[in-house]
Amino acid sequence: MATATTRAVKGDPSWVIALCWSAVLLDGFDLVVLGTVLPSLLDYEPWQLTPASASLISVVGLIGMTIGAISIGAVTDVIGRRKALLMAVTIFSICTLLCAFAPSAWIFGALRFLAGLGLGGCLPTAITLVTEYSRRGRSGSATTTVMTGYHVGAVLTALLGIIVIAPLGWRAMFVIGALPALVLVPLMLRYLPESTSFLEARAAAADGTAQATPSAGKRAVSTLFRSGMLRSTLAFWVTSFMGLLLVYGLNTWLPQIMREAGYELGAALSLLLVLNVGAILGLLVAGRAADRIGNRRAAVAWFAGAAVFLAALSIKLPGIGVYVSVLLAGIFVFSAQVLVYAYVSRAYPPEGRATAMGGVAGVGRVGAICGPLIGGWLLAAGIAYPWGFYVFAAVAAIGAIAVSLAAHPSEDDHHGVLQDQYLNRHRTAESNI
Repeated sequence: MATATTRAVKGDPSWVIALCWSAVLLDGFDLVVLGTVLPSLLDYEPWQLTPASASLISVVGLIGMTIGAISIGAVTDVIGRRKALLMAVTIFSICTLLCAFAPSAWIFGALRFLAGLGLGGCLPTAITLVTEYSRRGRSGSATTTVMTGYHVGAVLTALLGIIVIAPLGWRAMFVIGALPALVLVPLMLRYLPESTSFLEARAAAADGTAQATPSAGKRAVSTLFRSGMLRSTLAFWVTSFMGLLLVYGLNTWLPQIMREAGYELGAALSLLLVLNVGAILGLLVAGRAADRIGNRRAAVAWFAGAAVFLAALSIKLPGIGVYVSVLLAGIFVFSAQVLVYAYVSRAYPPEGRATAMGGVAGVGRVGAICGPLIGGWLLAAGIAYPWGFYVFAAVAAIGAIAVSLAAHPSEDDHHGVLQDQYLNRHRTAESNI
């Protein structure tokens, strides 16, 4: 006989990774789309943008993401992961479509802010869902697998920029970015299940064996700072700040920095594509490394590798050499931040996991705001090449030091056993229907 929690499930657990991967792909689109269209926006005479004003537009969108990420964690621990992810995808897609029709830079920036509110909740919620449905000992590879969607989205967007912008203009990029929601949202409504941990906690509250739901948000926030987690929480926040500073700083300004170094626009956009291809390759390796040596050691190693290869980009190499150098940087830069998410996903108890992930993603978005600002300032000062890469290398080194200071979490075996028992009950209940 099925439990009340099992009966409450809507959807199919086998769809979790596919749907969350697709939702994260939209985050990958947003990661790269502004960097892809920025050279065209700077040449778009009606708006008369400068590197400083373009940086402001980027920052406004990232502020929206920061607010969305910080808010969504506590919200999902109260209303559930499924509803929160649906809401995030819908808001982002509608506002992205409207960006294509923005009549001015100010309205464009406002729409980017609103899109950021939705998108900010997408990544932490998707990672939390995937983690809670992953097998014990496989949280690292599960997280990095779903995060390949982030960089597949970035690669596809960079490719679209090369193919679409010249014949159709920059506005077409935002129309294309909104189209996936027409398929994704109906599929999520039909197949995406709710978090098992959330359903178990709600069932316990309904049975009177746990505190009532209205206090869930307060309890979730307290898990970030009690039971010796204060140091780890602060360490994760600093690391995520540095990690997303790198991710957004490079993806926003790498094409323009390479143009400053003497490369043509087509080659500069190709390097952005190569950077995110490297990210996908890095994720495939990083997840397995994390499962083998632990999330903490893997994260430290990847941030250290990012520092080395970012510094190497300051050396101007001929021909294919620059592509190899950018590929290696991409392998380490983006996977390092994803390993932080995998680390966080097992460092906190289930009742506070989404809040912890939202906090880490939210503070990281502050770093994402600083990345484009730093890149814009370096470009305005005329020193983006090579000093931009020295600055980014130093940021990666600080990230390596910070994540090394986080306390080593338990393997969360108790949660893993409960998770396996829940999934077995769900499968048994389905077979009895």
